[in-house]
Amino acid sequence: MSGKTCSTFGAVRTSEKQAMLLLHLCVFIWGFTAILGNLITLRETVLVWYRMGITSLSLLFLPAFWRGIRTIRKQDAWRIASVGIMVSVHWVTFYGAIKYANVSVALTCLATVSFFTSLLEPLFFRARHRFTEILFGLAVIPALYMVFRFTGSYATGMIMGVFSAFLAAVFTILNKRLTVSYDPFSITFLELATGFVFLGLLMPVYLQWFPGTPLLPSGADIGYLLILSLVCTTLPFILSLISLRHISAFTANLTINLEPVYGILLAMLFFHEQDELQPGFYLGAGIILVIVFLHAYIRYRQKKKQLVV
Repeated sequence: MSGKTCSTFGAVRTSEKQAMLLLHLCVFIWGFTAILGNLITLRETVLVWYRMGITSLSLLFLPAFWRGIRTIRKQDAWRIASVGIMVSVHWVTFYGAIKYANVSVALTCLATVSFFTSLLEPLFFRARHRFTEILFGLAVIPALYMVFRFTGSYATGMIMGVFSAFLAAVFTILNKRLTVSYDPFSITFLELATGFVFLGLLMPVYLQWFPGTPLLPSGADIGYLLILSLVCTTLPFILSLISLRHISAFTANLTINLEPVYGILLAMLFFHEQDELQPGFYLGAGIILVIVFLHAYIRYRQKKKQLVV
């Protein structure tokens, strides 16, 4: 093998390693979003309103946004906007799950996104359900019941968490079609900006339901919101796009599935949530996470087999 070939191979391997490190960094940072959501004293709707506003504003400073925004057709812009409303409700229910339960419960519920996706995607694309998808979907139910059984006092938070996961699955499927035609930066900006406007219009009604809700963040909340919006949203979004150029979709999905693991470990470190949750909860959460990774591996094997055939 020539020296030139060796150096090229080494460069490729290095770029893959760097991409993997970048993606793990992104997932670790995403794990912090739940921690910050718990630290911020604002209610979930106000919190998400600020997060969407700050993040969408930061995307305006990216050159890629201005290149892509001009290409979006009006008809598709309305579709993207509707997905943005869904994203806003997803975030509100996710942070609601944290406020009404805790970080560990919210992240365990969020781990079911891949199963909702596997069950809903064939309906959107008019394809047949695979037996393995149904089997894994059914396997999650007793694990969720186990989590619910040992977190009965957090029932409201758990329901919000599962609904948040369902919404995440729906908008992930819808975004899959949109990202084929348009730049991810532009789509993300339109979705976040629409969500910001939607929650702003909804705010007077929300304040009627929850009178006395503070709208202005404290000094500490301002710092946490900036970290949440810029460091934990805009930055990992850019880094993840860079890393995805060098690694496979399977590796990416498997790595992203680590977010609940990182988040739950961070919740133990910051909030000592293991003291308020019984071992049965962690058993149920562990079963869900094992099913998630096993499901991702089997899907990868099935796709690989199809390519060989």
